[in-house]
Amino acid sequence: MTTVPNSQRQNGFSLLELLVAMAFFLTVCGAMFRLLNADQQRYQTDSQVLSSFQQARLGLDEIVRDVSDAGYPPLNHFSATAPANIYAISPIAWSPSYPNTSCVIGACASPTGFDVILEGADYSTGTVQWTRYQLVGTTLYRGVVNKVAGADPAASFGGAMVPYVYNVMNNASGAEIATYRLSYPAMFPGGNPQPIFQYYCDNLPGPPALCQYAGSNDSPANVREIEVTLIVQTEQVDAQTHAPRLVELNGNGQRVNPNQ
Repeated sequence: MTTVPNSQRQNGFSLLELLVAMAFFLTVCGAMFRLLNADQQRYQTDSQVLSSFQQARLGLDEIVRDVSDAGYPPLNHFSATAPANIYAISPIAWSPSYPNTSCVIGACASPTGFDVILEGADYSTGTVQWTRYQLVGTTLYRGVVNKVAGADPAASFGGAMVPYVYNVMNNASGAEIATYRLSYPAMFPGGNPQPIFQYYCDNLPGPPALCQYAGSNDSPANVREIEVTLIVQTEQVDAQTHAPRLVELNGNGQRVNPNQ
């Protein structure tokens, strides 16, 4: 019988060594899975933020275009006998009592910080249209109808309003605003709802001045610029922090035609 010298024996791993190696392997695998999960959550959140941004961007661009087209063609381009549906009396059609009584911005049904009716040309038909944006809950609606001479614009839309931008949080509750400001302290100045529309009126010889709630020159017929702010929330909260995610976009529409 041949005896193998101790120097030639090959000993296996001990149980303790196997346990240590397994623990190390599981630790590395756990760290890798945590990193992958964090990356997946970050990708999911970033995708939602991008989607909300794109939706808000499209909505904002359309509003700015509509504002820039408002008030055209003006009344002073026509004779006194021209039909009232082929010219714009003002860039904004107000409610109630349009067009006999000029309402004061902030004191009438429209325009407000969350509801505006723009009056401008429909170049395809040669008439004038009313385009309305109205925030109902968290959905910004948009509608377009042909101008009806002497009618109340707000009453003319009926079923013409359709959802345009979802999850608009400009008119959020006080509790919601307090939560948002924990992550976005610059949003909702003073802890108040942020108007979608802020109106600047002619203030000759100086530049246009904020006329919303000013009570001096704040007739809708005098609106020269409208600042637009859209605050849109993603459909789901942040996958990592579980806090709501918001995007804020700002734009400025300017009326280019002269006063009526």
